[in-house]
Amino acid sequence: MSIFKQRIGFPVIILLMMPVLIEGQAADTTDFVSNEVYLYDFYPEEYHHSPHKATLYSAVLPGLGQIYNDKYWKVPLLYAGIGGVVYGISFNTTYYNRYRSAYRDFLIRDPGNTSYERFIPPTLTIDDVHGRYAEWFQRALQNKRRRYKRDRDLSYIGLAAIYLANIIDAAVDAHFYDFDISDDLSFSLEPVLLQPYPESNAIPALQLQIRF
Repeated sequence: MSIFKQRIGFPVIILLMMPVLIEGQAADTTDFVSNEVYLYDFYPEEYHHSPHKATLYSAVLPGLGQIYNDKYWKVPLLYAGIGGVVYGISFNTTYYNRYRSAYRDFLIRDPGNTSYERFIPPTLTIDDVHGRYAEWFQRALQNKRRRYKRDRDLSYIGLAAIYLANIIDAAVDAHFYDFDISDDLSFSLEPVLLQPYPESNAIPALQLQIRF
């Protein structure tokens, strides 16, 4: 009888302990999965340079895309060009407004508005430009007004071109950012024998080989 109890009691104990064992095993598995996820988050993904970001940065602020591409030396050149064009816009706009006012005042001939007097050549007097040189002086003021207006408009076009070139440059550099160019670039000059036709004699020549 005792032997029968012992044989039945051992499996019963195992069955009673199985939930505890299963729960412990599940806890160990959960800890392993959480540790695995933690280690996966610890290692960052492989970095990929984004042409879209470089283009967007340069569109928002000229030069920012070049900085993103690690082309810092291009930023001073870019802003030197922008500064030169902005100066051209300011200079041409100032003189265009002056000659426009002078041309208008000369046509009106209002004694209270004589802004054109500053443009009278030293060899002429105001009576000369009102007399026999009036047609010439009027045409000179008109030509100057047109010239500075044209130069001002070209300066605006130049500024837009620099802005567009800044965006294109950043986009192109970003596309070639991860492009690997091998340092194994060499060439050799070797003597060879060339046979132009199957039955012709061989001709000595030099062969240039470029390896990259």
